[in-house]
Amino acid sequence: MTYQHLKIKPIAGRIGAKILEIDLKQNLQDAVINEIRRALVQYKVIFFREQNLTAQEQIAFARRFGEITTAHPTVPSLVGSPEILDLDYGRTAARANNWHTDVTFVDRPPLGSVLRALEIPPYGGDTIWANSVTAYQDLPDHLRKLADELWAVHSNAYDYAEAAVNLSEEIRAYREIFTSTVYESLHPVVRVHPESGERGLFIGGFVRQIRGLSSTESDHIIGLLQSYVTRPENTVRWRWKVGDVAFWDNRATQHYAIADYGNQPRRVQRVTIVGDAPVSIDGQKSQSVKGDASVYNKRVPVAV
Repeated sequence: MTYQHLKIKPIAGRIGAKILEIDLKQNLQDAVINEIRRALVQYKVIFFREQNLTAQEQIAFARRFGEITTAHPTVPSLVGSPEILDLDYGRTAARANNWHTDVTFVDRPPLGSVLRALEIPPYGGDTIWANSVTAYQDLPDHLRKLADELWAVHSNAYDYAEAAVNLSEEIRAYREIFTSTVYESLHPVVRVHPESGERGLFIGGFVRQIRGLSSTESDHIIGLLQSYVTRPENTVRWRWKVGDVAFWDNRATQHYAIADYGNQPRRVQRVTIVGDAPVSIDGQKSQSVKGDASVYNKRVPVAV
C-alpha cells in the first residue's frame, strides 16, 4: 500500500506505525485524512509524536473520522467537554492494566479511540497494543473453525469472585461508578472488519461467558484464544512522551496500559468515534442484552 501524503515508519512487524512530519493542529486536507484512515486500517494503531493538542483540537481531529461518542457509558466526562474521558491515574481513575478492547459491553463499540498524553512518568507507563487479526490468522484450522461459530457475552459488571477480592478504596469507588449501569451485549468471537474485510478475534477483558457454555468451559476457551492475541509477535509497545497522540482501530486491536510507575502521575485523555454493530462471518449482527447505550452513541453537538 502506497501513500502520497504521509511519511510512515512501521514500528513492529505486525502492528503499529509512526506518522512523521505532520501537524494535527492544522486543518488537514481530505486527502490526508483519507490516507490516515487507510494507515489506521493497515497498521491498527498509529502514533503522532509531541503534537501537544488542546482538548478541542483533539476532538476536531477525531471528528474527521466520524461522529463522536460521549466520553463513556457510565464514567463522567471531563467537566465542560462531554466527548473527553479524563484518565488521571492515581487521582480519579483506576488503572486499566488488563487486555481489553474499548467499551465492548455495548452493542456498538467505538470505531476507534484517539488518546493524547498530558502527564507521563519519567519511566514506566507504556501501553501495548495487540493485533487481533493476525492473532486469528495464527490459529490452527480447527481452532479457527471453532472460533468462527462462537458468540460471547460482554459486560461491564464484575463477577462475584473478583469483586470479593480485597480491593483498595480507590478501585472500589471507581468500580461503583463504572458499573452504575450494567450493560451486556452479545458479540461474535470472530468479527469481520467493515472496511478491510479481515477477520479478527473480538474478545478481551469484558468477555464474561461464551453463549451455550458453562463459565468454566468459557474461561478455558477464551483463555486459549486470548493467548494468541497477546503473543509478542502480535504486539507493539509505545513509550509515551507528553503531547503524543495515539489513534487505534478498536475493531481490530486490544491494548494494555502497563501499571509499572508506582505513585508517579500519569494522565491521558481519550475521545472515541461512534462505531457500528460487529458482524459475524455469516452476516449476523451483535445484539444488546441489557442496558440502553443509545445516549453513549448519540451525536455530540459541535461546540460553537
